[in-house]
Amino acid sequence: MTPFHDLHEYLALPRLTGLRLAPDGSWLAVTVASLSADGRSYQPSIWRLDTAAPGGASPDQAGGFGGAAVRLTRSAEGEDSPVFLPDGGLLFLSARPAPPATRSECPAGRPGRPAAAGPGDGAAMDGGAGQRALWLLPAGGGEARRITAPPGGVGRLAAAAGAPLAAFTAPLRPGAGTAGDDAAWRKARADAGVTAILHESPLVRYWDHDLGPDELRLLVTSPDGAAGRAPGHAADGADDPAAPDGSGGNGSLVGRDLTPQPGRSLDEQAFELTPDGRYVVTGWSVTDGSGDKRKDLVVIDTATGGHRTLLSEPGADFHTPRVSPDGTQVVAMREQHETYHQPGELTLVLAPLDGSAGPADLLPGLDRWPSEAAWAADGSCVYFTADNYGRGPVFRADLAGGTTRLTTDYGAYASLCPAPGGQALYALRSAVDSPPTVVRITTAGPGSPQYLPGLAEHAARPALPGRLDEIEVAAADGTPVRGWLALPDGASPATPAPLLLWVHGGPYSSWNAWSWRWNPWLMAAQGYAVLLPDPGLSTGYGQAFVARGHGDWGSLPFTDLMTITDAAVARADIDAERTAAMGGSFGGYMANWIAGHTTRFRAIVSHASLWALDQMFATTDTPAEWRRQLGAPTAQPERYQANSPHLHAPAISTPMLIIHGDKDYRVPVGEALRLWADLSARPGHLAGAKFLYFPDENHWVLSPGNAAVWYQTVSAFLAQHVRGEPWRRPELL
Repeated sequence: MTPFHDLHEYLALPRLTGLRLAPDGSWLAVTVASLSADGRSYQPSIWRLDTAAPGGASPDQAGGFGGAAVRLTRSAEGEDSPVFLPDGGLLFLSARPAPPATRSECPAGRPGRPAAAGPGDGAAMDGGAGQRALWLLPAGGGEARRITAPPGGVGRLAAAAGAPLAAFTAPLRPGAGTAGDDAAWRKARADAGVTAILHESPLVRYWDHDLGPDELRLLVTSPDGAAGRAPGHAADGADDPAAPDGSGGNGSLVGRDLTPQPGRSLDEQAFELTPDGRYVVTGWSVTDGSGDKRKDLVVIDTATGGHRTLLSEPGADFHTPRVSPDGTQVVAMREQHETYHQPGELTLVLAPLDGSAGPADLLPGLDRWPSEAAWAADGSCVYFTADNYGRGPVFRADLAGGTTRLTTDYGAYASLCPAPGGQALYALRSAVDSPPTVVRITTAGPGSPQYLPGLAEHAARPALPGRLDEIEVAAADGTPVRGWLALPDGASPATPAPLLLWVHGGPYSSWNAWSWRWNPWLMAAQGYAVLLPDPGLSTGYGQAFVARGHGDWGSLPFTDLMTITDAAVARADIDAERTAAMGGSFGGYMANWIAGHTTRFRAIVSHASLWALDQMFATTDTPAEWRRQLGAPTAQPERYQANSPHLHAPAISTPMLIIHGDKDYRVPVGEALRLWADLSARPGHLAGAKFLYFPDENHWVLSPGNAAVWYQTVSAFLAQHVRGEPWRRPELL
């Protein structure tokens, strides 16, 4: 038995979700999400993992790493988003109540080890129930203290590498000049029972949340309580420090406001402070008047609030900036917008912070899309990750030109943390058959990572109910198409396993990393072989591979999927007569397409799926992005007619399980409702079909209880139609 044989045991496995390296490289702040005591949610906490070996020697000298990790935070509300200050103090976000102002700090002990949080003080600026505030865990030890608590909470967080300054986003009332203004407005709305939002820009919601009625602003604050500006930076008027109780001080906002009238420009934008804290480099959304938008990079002076555009280009997004250690250069993602005639393209660009030159492509010879970047500590190169042939390796890009692959295994890497001295970097490594674990990667050349064992049970690699194979086949046009095949224990020519084709979302994605949400090993534990292919439009195989399916969402990926399925069922350890297909998001779209184009599968599961494309692209959260490649349905209906699954509803005879969450704004629930209605309208179409609806879930279905019901329903549905077992309704349904 493995954790995958028991859903509750699986859901209780702790999950590593983030990583930050202390300025001196001596320890890592690791964010671990664990199942809450009531089992209804996941609560994050921050742990300390030393990078030094026993006795203070470096890992290279001692051949190992420090002892067991130490938990630093432990409130019921949870803590996440750790960011280091130059002195080693740790900033983080939490909705826990502030301790009483009279509480004294604990005696000095091991740096970074706090006392347990005390009861709340009921302060007026407590941020409201469930709202995250900014906290500081001092470098010298003691109890964490709250720095600032905006009434609407804190969004994203960044800190300067060489100055005691932090930048953060907070949602505030349009025009609010003080935190008190914002709090009073929120109370007035609540007292009046008003939830309405008046929109004046094209975007009204994103993924699973409404945009507005407040707007994100970018603020800076000094965690020591001094004015929110970099040391030595000229002031521009009255002092406005953030008070220790989070009130903002002097009637100001909860920090130094850099964007008093941002509109919707800061929604979903990443930002970074220069090392000296003098500037913030941030993404900035700009609308073009036709409902479309682009992302520019903007530099903001932290003292004056003055803005200047650093990078801007029609038809392109610049985002996720990373400032060089010396503060003179910026690396950012440049994402060329897709058009009707060609797909988008993604690369890293390098630009001087002072704007004296335009952006230069840092990866001119690399036919892969980067996904994360981090500067080397000495600024000599940039490390980045990219999907690559079913893997997610780490690369090094030299500023003078050329890229080197640093990892040669089949893992996928994230949360890159280059170490001081340039000898190594730390990261979270996962793979289709391994959850995220902390590793050390040498920068000397290609090789395999070293695992840091200190997190023990929190980073254990659980026993799997099978093994992982790789499969590749030539598609109809001769292009190699590959994927992973998770085989259950016991699969053999004597006892062939039924096959489950699982199509990934995206469509610009790849099966190359561990997924807690879409986990094939839960199905392998029930005896299914799970095929995880990367059809046309998948990333990691070059621009031409993406272009194969551009504007041809249905037939090209479908042909790829059927070809690799043919190769899988030709194996002696696979039962070709007992097969099913499933997918979510774009994978759900393909599930619907498959249902209307073949009867080879005994059952089909369609989660968060696109059904009627003209309807979906008018109701999704970002309609303009999809119109770029499919055109407007009234002016250019050809691609809608060629690619919309709902036009093939009369051909569907395979039993379908439809699943959707009402809070899914990327693929609105109307897609599932119309699919269900279209199946209901035809005699016999509902035979064996079911609709699993989640009123309070989003695109992914995240709460542990609902995730359990999701898998229970899918398992029962497949068992009925693939294995011929009686239908067993999940107990809580």
